[in-house]
Amino acid sequence: MIGRLKGIVDSFGEDHVVVDVQGVGYVVACSARTLQLLPRAGEAVSLAIETQVREDSIRLFGFLADAERDWFRLLQSVQGVGAKVALAILGVMSAADLSAAIGLQDKAMVGRAPGVGPKLAARIVAELKDKGPALAAVDPVAARLAGAEESKSAPKPVQDAISALVNLGYGRPQAAAAVAASVKALGESAEAPALIRRGLKELAG
Repeated sequence: MIGRLKGIVDSFGEDHVVVDVQGVGYVVACSARTLQLLPRAGEAVSLAIETQVREDSIRLFGFLADAERDWFRLLQSVQGVGAKVALAILGVMSAADLSAAIGLQDKAMVGRAPGVGPKLAARIVAELKDKGPALAAVDPVAARLAGAEESKSAPKPVQDAISALVNLGYGRPQAAAAVAASVKALGESAEAPALIRRGLKELAG
């Protein structure tokens, strides 16, 4: 099994890159996002590799970071998610973004990927909530506030600030994350107007 390839970028295809390793060209499937971040042809590259062996083929999938490869594997543990869909998700979200979306149960964010409908997005965030790598990066306060029931037990200024941001068109997970960051910056005694102003800055940044 191939776990990593180090070589020279030979050429690009629509959904893959050919990596020249000492004269042997390896066809490596990549997400759209990874392809955009790869060096140009003729330059050195190092890719974390996931090898999938089938009866009639051996396919290599390449990633710039091990965390992205971990998510690729994990996504495919969900019914209805194959390699193509997993790459599509990683094509629109970084590993960190995906960790945050899963931790905050943000179905809309996951649903942005081509081929991922609302039902599949809901299944992905539900099944991977406690399994995702690097979920420690998600603010636990934001994760709690993202749930409707949990947010009702929050202080009234926090509830009001989240409601205001949701009314402005932001999703509850994004609003909760912004308000949680605002509370951390301004302190727990901050009033709703201040939290809303700070929250809007967080969302804009």
